[in-house]
Amino acid sequence: MKPEIFKQELAKIGIELSDTQMRQFQRYYELLVEWNEKINLTAITDLEEVYLKHFYDSITLANALDLKDDNYSICDVGAGAGFPSIPLKIVFPNLKVSIVDSLNKRIKFLTLLCDELQLENVSLYHDRAEDFGQNKAHRESYDLVTARAVARLNVLSELCIPLVKKDGKFLALKAAKSEEEVLESKKAIATLGGKLVEEVEMTLPFIEDKRYIVVIEKKKETPKKYPRKPGTPNKKPLK
Repeated sequence: MKPEIFKQELAKIGIELSDTQMRQFQRYYELLVEWNEKINLTAITDLEEVYLKHFYDSITLANALDLKDDNYSICDVGAGAGFPSIPLKIVFPNLKVSIVDSLNKRIKFLTLLCDELQLENVSLYHDRAEDFGQNKAHRESYDLVTARAVARLNVLSELCIPLVKKDGKFLALKAAKSEEEVLESKKAIATLGGKLVEEVEMTLPFIEDKRYIVVIEKKKETPKKYPRKPGTPNKKPLK
């Protein structure tokens, strides 16, 4: 997906990008490729693939809820190279973004990226998600929490749902639909105070790849013992 096609495809779903936003995406791509030679940020570095599989894919989150007018606070857990939160921030400057990642090198990249793109209201935290979720300054304080990760849903839920405020949402971005994964997570989601609302299915243009957004709403407070100590959710997922 060339940049001009990227702009046209977003226009089809009601997102009009300005010249400034297009320049921000161009600079994002340049920095991503440059820093990827120093630290492992992504296996995808081809321009057309980055625009489709990283930038456009991240923005598909807007299909699950309207981000245009609300000043949502959004926390991106394990954002890596900034997906999906930084493309969303470029498109919807009103968002208040917090990013937590366990690798300080990635945080350094994201700090430079936000400075270069002149993004405001972006906070970056070098921390383990389990510790971050127990931090009173952040626990149950975000309208939206996102994760675009390979971990199973019951693991992601323990890392993310504690950060969601009551009536807020956790949005898990998945590359593959798995009824089994959703079913095995239902008890964990309920234990953590969430409720599975829907699965939104999308198709990436041109390549017909499916994407799925699992939408979980926070119905009640998460018990204080969650998330458990770092590493535990992954080793012993809630069942």
